[in-house]
Amino acid sequence: MRCDWLSGRFNLLMHRAQIEQNWHSRGFSCGLWVDPPRQVWEDYVHQTDELLMILEGELELEMQGRTFRPKVGEEVLIPAQVTHSVRNVGGTTARWLYGYKSA
Repeated sequence: MRCDWLSGRFNLLMHRAQIEQNWHSRGFSCGLWVDPPRQVWEDYVHQTDELLMILEGELELEMQGRTFRPKVGEEVLIPAQVTHSVRNVGGTTARWLYGYKSA
């Protein structure tokens, strides 16, 4: 089981350049964010669309009255002007990609 998890994590990290290239082709930036366990970002609003993808860890997102936990490698679109919260609900460091749509 542990080997599968490490393999999946390594695979996502290897493909980070491809993800970044894909996001850039769609007009988004791409950066890496690192949060310690229990880090909370409450009620943020951005003027532009945002993409988010978890590379490692467990995040909980809340937006538009809905709370969900995306899987590692799942891309999430946070539309412009939508209030959202991001919480590291895992017991480990979370690493995730984020990008904003350029104007």
